[in-house]
Amino acid sequence: MLTKYQQFFTGRPTVEIAKDLLGKLVKYQTTNGIIGGYIVETEAYLGEKDSASHAFNGRRTGYSESLYGMPGNIYLYQIRGHYCFDIVVQEAEEPQGILLRGIEPALNIDKMIENRHMSGVNITNGPGKLVQALGIHSRDLDGQPMETSPLTVDLHNYKIPGEIATSARIGVNLKGKDGLSPRRFYVKGNPYVSNVKKQDMDLECHGWKG
Repeated sequence: MLTKYQQFFTGRPTVEIAKDLLGKLVKYQTTNGIIGGYIVETEAYLGEKDSASHAFNGRRTGYSESLYGMPGNIYLYQIRGHYCFDIVVQEAEEPQGILLRGIEPALNIDKMIENRHMSGVNITNGPGKLVQALGIHSRDLDGQPMETSPLTVDLHNYKIPGEIATSARIGVNLKGKDGLSPRRFYVKGNPYVSNVKKQDMDLECHGWKG
């Protein structure tokens, strides 16, 4: 039987889960304390029928095996020298996932700046950047359930987006059958969203309600 935590990551369409993750708090327990931030950008990948998915057409390798795991597990993969944090969703053996593309720093920000060797929105406004900011430099956490892992998403501490915007995903093959599908979701106006223009940034409320 699934735990209540696992149930959040299944039982409804992956695109709904991807939207619901916006505003939730990513936390990474390290020897220097907890590092983390609020999720501001996600992308949904819908498994074997999604041309942009690592599991497209039933492709299954030792590298992507974690994508076939339990809902709420970590799928930590490397692409072009950068590590990316993907969350497994849906039932086991249904390889759907949600990529975290951006977080707004909130916990131990000084350490995140140190990890990235820079400050400003470039700390975490991209999937590889946010993983580096957390201080993760390997796939050691790949396949672990977030519920008991040092890397987790706190479902009880969150902000509420004022408006959720949708677009095609970034960095996928646009010529694939799902290349232009609207499966990227982000907090409209948040400055830590990747590729956001300065004129579209809400520098007062960062796109959050209240």
